[in-house]
Amino acid sequence: MTPTIPLEDFFKNPEKTAYTLSPNGEYFAFLAPYKDRKNIFVQKIGDKSAHQITKVTDRDLSGFFWANDERLIYVRDFGGDENYHLFSVTKDGKDKKDLTPFENVRVDIIDALENDSEHMIIGMNKRIPQVFDPYRINISTGELTALAENPGNISSWITDHNGQLRIAIATDGVNTSVLYRQTEEDTFKTILTTNFKETVYPMYFDFDNSETVYALSNRGRDKTAVVKMNIATGEELELIFEHPEVDVSYMSYSRERKVPTTISYVTWKRQHKFVDQQVEDLYKRLEQDLGEYEVVITSTNKTEDKFVIRTYSDRSLGAYYFYDKTSDKLEKIIDVSSWLKEDDLAEMKPIQYQSRDGLTIHGYLTLPKGVPAKNLPVIVNPHGGPWARDAWTFNPEVQFLANRGYAVLQMNFRGSTGYGRAFWEASFQQWGLKMQDDVTDGVQWLIQQGIADPSRVAIYGGSYGGYCTLAGITFTPDLYACAIDYVGVSNLFTFMETIPPYWEIYLKMLHEMVGDPNNPVDSARLRATSPVFHVDNIKAPLLIAQGAKDPRVNQDESDQMVAALKEKGVAVEYILKENEGHGFHNQENRFEFYSRMEDFLEKHLSLKFAKN
Repeated sequence: MTPTIPLEDFFKNPEKTAYTLSPNGEYFAFLAPYKDRKNIFVQKIGDKSAHQITKVTDRDLSGFFWANDERLIYVRDFGGDENYHLFSVTKDGKDKKDLTPFENVRVDIIDALENDSEHMIIGMNKRIPQVFDPYRINISTGELTALAENPGNISSWITDHNGQLRIAIATDGVNTSVLYRQTEEDTFKTILTTNFKETVYPMYFDFDNSETVYALSNRGRDKTAVVKMNIATGEELELIFEHPEVDVSYMSYSRERKVPTTISYVTWKRQHKFVDQQVEDLYKRLEQDLGEYEVVITSTNKTEDKFVIRTYSDRSLGAYYFYDKTSDKLEKIIDVSSWLKEDDLAEMKPIQYQSRDGLTIHGYLTLPKGVPAKNLPVIVNPHGGPWARDAWTFNPEVQFLANRGYAVLQMNFRGSTGYGRAFWEASFQQWGLKMQDDVTDGVQWLIQQGIADPSRVAIYGGSYGGYCTLAGITFTPDLYACAIDYVGVSNLFTFMETIPPYWEIYLKMLHEMVGDPNNPVDSARLRATSPVFHVDNIKAPLLIAQGAKDPRVNQDESDQMVAALKEKGVAVEYILKENEGHGFHNQENRFEFYSRMEDFLEKHLSLKFAKN
């Protein structure tokens, strides 16, 4: 009999996580809880004790890195508003500075400038909320130097290996242009322009900083590949690697040896194509000891002879290891969540089924452990994005639900990324239509397999998955026994009106991909596929969770749905958190949400309703 694992064990903060090496390889920095909030600690390698260098108590810290051997950089927002500030602090916790103390301004990191210990290049929408200008910032003083003024259409900036700003990516909403200049004194010139459906994205310059770059491109092909191109002319010089079934996501490189190393892509799980013998040998060495898990190199020192390694699987958050290449010594640092036992958790298995119009839909099915795969209560869990995808990994939500006796179905419906252009474009203007059919077809497939009890199917998702949840109980009201919407869109008109100002540059693209409210044909479709206008169809009980400071899916998306349902007398529970944004990040809020989820599902999918 599989033991019932305490809810908190799935969703509490790890004891220690996010280990990174200082450039000289002498220190670890990591995140650990302080008053239930993840904070940064620093520990000299070989020492038993660590020094706490931040004491944030309102919200977890997430992103941080070593700027040099003495100073770390971290970003944080306030209450989930996603207006991230850049902070700097010494490794002993002194001289902490908010480097960008500007209200309603968001910072993006363009280049950490690993060869410049005093500066970074950042983007900020300080001048105009809609666009990001690039600045060189002194990480000790916060002094800013403007590097260019965004004319309003630049969506990203790319530097060479010397930290010189030489490439810009521009958009008019539907067409994307690559701009190039030879030096920072020159003017940017447009090299090539493609429709947004075609990807040409320079990853980084060749190591002589010439006019040759390595890029991701699907120009003239369905799947995104790694190519070498001339950035001054736009000419593709060489196809380095493409996969016949999925997009390539990145090609890593060695800063020390100045060579490309590893090409990454995801089939049903993460895969590598090695283009460097040293890194291939390194992975083979690590897999000798760690091979039953996925192995990821998460950090290295500047000379690339010391490494932090992270392992994981579908049933384990894994562990951190320290590997010294010179001595060939591999030692465990810590298990990430030692309180979770792999043998008590469920396997996440790849599945596929056909959509009603003939597309192959890939996904994952997690069955409760120790229970026959027949006539089970099921949680259908469509991912957010929607232009994202689910992959094989440890998912605490899925494991929690499986531990409570539910099968969990995740599907990469049309529009999910990684499966090529045609599959992605098949989602355009199909919110609530064919995209929703792909989810419905997955449920029907599971019923036909005899795995799902058709009277005990629930749907749960966040963001676009929340929209998909609301659409599921609105447009297929007899399919689901209950539903949970987490920061989901209910009204496609108000969703378009309340996007963050820095998304306005993509609004034309959103109109083409989702629909233009000003176009009569699109407007009629958006109204037909907005759940809030069709609450009369809803029969299933609903639980809604929302963050009040969500900049992407405004609180009004949930408020108007709750009001409409209450007016129609449909059972709805509402969790609104004033100190959260797009998803619940504070531990106590996670505990409350999943506790409410557990009670809600137990009430509406109770075994007493099961068919004999």
